[in-house]
Amino acid sequence: MKIALLSRNKKLYSTRRLVQAAEERGHSIHVIDVLRCYMNITAHKPTIHYKGAVLHDFDAVIPRIGASITFYGTAVLRQFEMMNVYPLNESVAVTRSRDKLRSAQLLARKGIGMPVTGFAHNPDDIQDLLKEVGGAPVVIKLLEGTQGIGVVLAETGKAAESVIQAFMGLKANIMVQEFIQEAGGADLRCFVVGDKVVAAMKRQGPEGEFRSNLHRGGTASLVRLTPEERSTAVRAAKIMGLGVCGVDMLRSNHGPVVMEVNSSPGLEGIESASKKDVAGIIIEHLEKKVTESTNKIDRSRTRGKG
Repeated sequence: MKIALLSRNKKLYSTRRLVQAAEERGHSIHVIDVLRCYMNITAHKPTIHYKGAVLHDFDAVIPRIGASITFYGTAVLRQFEMMNVYPLNESVAVTRSRDKLRSAQLLARKGIGMPVTGFAHNPDDIQDLLKEVGGAPVVIKLLEGTQGIGVVLAETGKAAESVIQAFMGLKANIMVQEFIQEAGGADLRCFVVGDKVVAAMKRQGPEGEFRSNLHRGGTASLVRLTPEERSTAVRAAKIMGLGVCGVDMLRSNHGPVVMEVNSSPGLEGIESASKKDVAGIIIEHLEKKVTESTNKIDRSRTRGKG
């Protein structure tokens, strides 16, 4: 296969591992800086240009699109889709997963366990909003935040009111969630490929820190998932429409609750903790899906001729 890997940095661990895994399986893989792409959007011959050349003859595309460039990145990914290049994750699924509110609403509609969540832009009664999610302590999140940035734990009602008022002053959209105290500053990262969890790790925040992100100083260790946790992770991935993703959840007194579904999960932490070749599993999955897609197109053309 000829694979396009959309990544802004060739030196990132995840990018290097995907390149290595693809090459070890005999594929040609090209790292493409999505922001340096430009497109010709036409009905009959859509094209993507990169550094003065036209990108063509790709069989598959792997999107590693950062949250800050979601809009342009998914536009480029859509263009690849218009050119009949198979996407590891579809553009609509990436966009869906990046919208925290939309994700929460979709997961809740399908009965996925979640923390009690309130959404507000300019609430008339902050105390009523806090009451709806069970009162302090609460977690307050900026919808645009990533990697634990823009997430605040308010331990008292007064602190929560002050934080919400501050965000309101910035005209920011926020989510207010119940604080799952029994999780103890730890969460689970379940790495889903296709229809199964291929690896999992427990992320533990440092002493006094409720956020467990590895970027925030958290540590990762191997964890054994329960059948319910595995099932929840796979269902969440399917609801988002993602073929490959990281599902972050907490262990609560009433079962697993999903915090986020990440369409571009990092590989370093999960490979180190699980000792598994997750990059290789991803490439193997991509091979299978491209073959299925090609066979489906061939059958469709054969029926058309008949």
